[in-house]
Amino acid sequence: MDRTERFYKIDLLLSEQRIVPFAVLEERLGVSRATIKRDLEYMRNRLHAPIVWDRERRGYRFEQVQRGSAQYELPGLWFSPAEIHALLTMQHLLTGIEGGGLLAPHVQPLQARLKSLLDTGAGELDEIQKRIRIIGMAGRAMALDHFAVIASALLRRKRLLIAYYVRARDETSEREISPQRLIHYRENWYLDAWCHLRNELRSFSVDAIRRAEVVGDAVRNIPERTLDAVLGAGYGIFSGRAKAWAKLKFSPQRARWVAMERWHPRQKGSFLSDGSYVLELPYSDSRELVMDVLRHGPEVEVIGPKELREGVRHQLESALQSYKKESVENTK
Repeated sequence: MDRTERFYKIDLLLSEQRIVPFAVLEERLGVSRATIKRDLEYMRNRLHAPIVWDRERRGYRFEQVQRGSAQYELPGLWFSPAEIHALLTMQHLLTGIEGGGLLAPHVQPLQARLKSLLDTGAGELDEIQKRIRIIGMAGRAMALDHFAVIASALLRRKRLLIAYYVRARDETSEREISPQRLIHYRENWYLDAWCHLRNELRSFSVDAIRRAEVVGDAVRNIPERTLDAVLGAGYGIFSGRAKAWAKLKFSPQRARWVAMERWHPRQKGSFLSDGSYVLELPYSDSRELVMDVLRHGPEVEVIGPKELREGVRHQLESALQSYKKESVENTK
């Protein structure tokens, strides 16, 4: 507990109780007597806290503040980066559903509760919202018409009959699935499920589900450990049982950023003598990994495996051909 937290704890104790003995302060704050005395002295002298020692009742209390006296105000209490990110992300997600849906009547109370958590007084919430923003990137504009049916089947442990559109092949297939869990990843929703057509675990993009209806059969339940092993071991949303480890070498310039990034829970990284950075991570399906490699352009080289290296090379060559074709047409 840092000093600012102790100040708020002392303020809370004195506000809730008429008298706070020194022993209670020691027990609640978990610090030495000397530290508590320094805290009380600082609050009195620097923050103008009206704290007095009541000799008769053997404890500390707030003194009645006379009008016109120095104003007492605690310093702003700031959250950790993880806490403020979580709170603002929740607020960002709630804002997206204010317009309608089953949760719409409940959004305003939740928003109010988040506001009370973020607002520490003196207009700080307005300042937080103005100065700190959560911006979603690469999110598809999704009309999740069947989300309620999917979520209901998931929680009621019922099977779903779905029509699923496969973008890569421009095909729609009908299949029966046992939903296991919903995943929100990179601004999009995915459904992990047992596919009874393919007889294996699959991850379905919710916005690609064209039709969904609940069927009477009970789901096939898959242990969470198996879900994590099959769908959580590889790379990104195209994960599966890891078939290979990618080895990526980043330039010394790009290494300054990539070395701080978390691509996978099991990744390994090391710097070379020239300042370049080697990142190793497991993957099953290379599609998303290839996309992330390509965004670094010439600042990254795929060392291995050969299949991944060839996949990236093919994408780069295809892109180059498109630009060459455009150049030829422009010269005509």
